[in-house]
Amino acid sequence: MVHMEKKINKVGGDRETEKKTSKKKERVRIIFHPLNKVVEVEKGTTLLEAIRQAGIQIEAICGGKGLCGKCRAILRKGEVEYVSDAYKKHLSRQEIKEGYILSCQTRVLTDSEFTIPVESRIYRPKILLSAELKIKRFHPAVGKYLVKVSLNEFFMRPSLRLEGYSGPRPRVSDEMYKKIVSMDKPATATVSWTNKYPEIISVEPGDKTKFNYGLAIDLGTTTVVGVLVDLTNGEILARGSTLNKQITYGEELLTRIAYAGKHREGLKQLQSAAVESINEVVNGLASSANVEKGCITDVCVGGNTVMNHLLVGKDPAYLEMANIEVSRDPFVVKAKKLGMDVNPEAYVYCLPNVSRFLGGDAVGDVIASGMHTSKELSLLIDLGTNGEIIFGNEDWLASASCASGPAFEGAGIKFGMRAMMGAIEHVKVNPKTYEASYTVIGNTPPRGICGSGIIDAAAEMFSAGILDFAGKLVKGKTPLVREDPDGLEYVLVPAEKTAIGRDIVITQRDIDYLMDSKAAACGAIGVLMKKYKLSIYDVKHVYLAGAFGAFTNLENVIKFGIIPEFKNAEFHPIGNGSLSGAYATLVSMKKREEARTIAEKMVYIDLLVDVDFIEEYSAAIYIPGKREFYPTYYSKHKTFSHSAA
Repeated sequence: MVHMEKKINKVGGDRETEKKTSKKKERVRIIFHPLNKVVEVEKGTTLLEAIRQAGIQIEAICGGKGLCGKCRAILRKGEVEYVSDAYKKHLSRQEIKEGYILSCQTRVLTDSEFTIPVESRIYRPKILLSAELKIKRFHPAVGKYLVKVSLNEFFMRPSLRLEGYSGPRPRVSDEMYKKIVSMDKPATATVSWTNKYPEIISVEPGDKTKFNYGLAIDLGTTTVVGVLVDLTNGEILARGSTLNKQITYGEELLTRIAYAGKHREGLKQLQSAAVESINEVVNGLASSANVEKGCITDVCVGGNTVMNHLLVGKDPAYLEMANIEVSRDPFVVKAKKLGMDVNPEAYVYCLPNVSRFLGGDAVGDVIASGMHTSKELSLLIDLGTNGEIIFGNEDWLASASCASGPAFEGAGIKFGMRAMMGAIEHVKVNPKTYEASYTVIGNTPPRGICGSGIIDAAAEMFSAGILDFAGKLVKGKTPLVREDPDGLEYVLVPAEKTAIGRDIVITQRDIDYLMDSKAAACGAIGVLMKKYKLSIYDVKHVYLAGAFGAFTNLENVIKFGIIPEFKNAEFHPIGNGSLSGAYATLVSMKKREEARTIAEKMVYIDLLVDVDFIEEYSAAIYIPGKREFYPTYYSKHKTFSHSAA
């Protein structure tokens, strides 16, 4: 046992240092191992806030409320005190003895040293980068033109003419006009049509007409993905991604809304975190493609409604209210106002929102699928941190959103983690021995299990008979299903085969949470099908967006009852639809018109107040679910019946 100099005070210890005083507050120095990060903070700061200030990305799904138990650290040296007793629910006696604490529930009182354990660190995740949408008509909102200056004899002042430009005369500010006139010839003007009317947003000396670039961004709740595009021909020059730095403020959208409203600088902090994440992607793209960031003259962003609000600094508090009206006009703002590291005069265009939890990312999904241009009935499903469900064709679109995604991304699961190095991504359970075989991202010893893995595990456990139709673990068939103080659990990977030195288990609480998530998703689909009198045989195309569509085993998704068995449908993974939509609107003004039309005509059903949702949710809380949704399963199990049937 390594000797550790440490001291932990009881809840509500000596807090004299927090009394109001005119003296400067005492600061403490914190060292984080093995990351070699050092930060100074005010005495009494929570360790989670110190971790944020140090720029360390750590699991903090609940945003610092002490509910998820993910933000673990190990105290090696120093003195701290607990904010509450919440840590006792998540840490074993042995872990507490070894110095484990929850960073959100611990205040730092002296110079200290901590280890961030492997299970709490966020490594670069497995991120979907696809943006393969083919645009027939290339017509970006920004162009560069050579400027010719001549004397207007009537007004006796220089007149500007743009070579190759056709359209309404672009607006030009007095400052920009003087800059153009005084510039040595030749000069290049950048014209943007983003903000309703054409406008000259910048001017450069020389012929720079071939150096015009745009940025398409998927601003996700968890990740930020971007592509750098040549706006002279639509070619994608570079792709890049990073984690959204808002993660440490909470995994779920409601948590971030609450943080933005309850903390004095909350909204500003979340906006800065989003912009910093985008800038990190921009720097990588520009470096990779050897492009000057000042030559990036247009930015298109696909994000959900909350992310769009936080990016532009608009208070999202009203989005907590059911059936609240949300503007379906796209947010448009100058890059310099946000601090985005591109041409400061470039406009940032956000794909339009539809409702409080269905935003520009879903509109991008629709554009990527093309379902809005087809006569055949389609269903689009995007189960990320938030779930979006859209039915429709060229004549109509109807949508709903559900809080299902976190479980499908590994959140809320005891050993759940993102799809990154060390995550179990696929599982098979031997029906005779009940032992699990699995594949791990990076081919390393596992640290936990990600969304696709937990779906596989649940479906396989059901097929093997160690999980019943009500989602309850079955005791007695195998020692791998065992009692724990919190209930039954299934040993997926024994400790000696893991990277964390502990058994990786799936608990009954994990299954309960997953069952709730799957019932929410299937229930949302059921609500729309009921309202529009649709059967599983009517749907001709199912588009699966995001990582859910790209990485999950479709057979297990249906077997577990997340989505119905659409007998006559073709299934199409469309990759990162949000990014594809951002790319489409970057290179085509026609696609921006389509985005506005999609947003305006889409009907939204708010499940929070919908009378049918409870009925559909209740029918989906069994495996697989309603009899009419899963005819193949029930035809094979004719003697099997339960209340969902």
